[in-house]
Amino acid sequence: MMRTVPGSSSTEIETQTRILTAARRLFARRGYDGTTTRDLAQEAGVAEGTIFRHFENKKAILVEVATQGWIEILTDLLTELSEMGSYKAIAQVMRRRMLNLHQNADLLRVCFMEAQFHPDLREKIQTDVIAKMTDVAEAFFQTAMDQGIYRRMNPRIVAQVFLGMFTIAGFSRDTIMPDGSSPQAMLEMAEGMADIFLNGVLAPAS
Repeated sequence: MMRTVPGSSSTEIETQTRILTAARRLFARRGYDGTTTRDLAQEAGVAEGTIFRHFENKKAILVEVATQGWIEILTDLLTELSEMGSYKAIAQVMRRRMLNLHQNADLLRVCFMEAQFHPDLREKIQTDVIAKMTDVAEAFFQTAMDQGIYRRMNPRIVAQVFLGMFTIAGFSRDTIMPDGSSPQAMLEMAEGMADIFLNGVLAPAS
């Protein structure tokens, strides 16, 4: 677990942040097992002993990197949904998700790679973050259904589809769209995803 000291100074907090930032980069690049605490110390610019003054062990760093990053993403999602002008403004959310999640690509790689090997990490991410994100999105879509804006269906499934789409959107610059794609191309991708989410792919009945 992360060692927290009451009244921690700004210098101590800055050191923890440097260690976590270094861990996010190295875990994404080399994997958890391929990264030593010596590697982390060198990347963060601190002594190896300093790491253990802030974190109980390397696993604690992995758990903190993953949960802290997902909490940031959850906070962003809550803000996006609360500020959405209408229930049809999904394209705006998708576009911002594509930009913001791309910036967090290292975090997502760490989570997706390591969660399959560390059940405790997978469980913590699932219970602390993913479940909460799904609950928030489900309530959002349930309200839209109650207002007659979305058709009646299982709101949790809708929430899961939505979250899956914007997670994949975060990788789109690297996996779906060519490197160096223009802002207009990214907007078109976001609008296309939003259109599919809102209207499906079936042609309207004649």
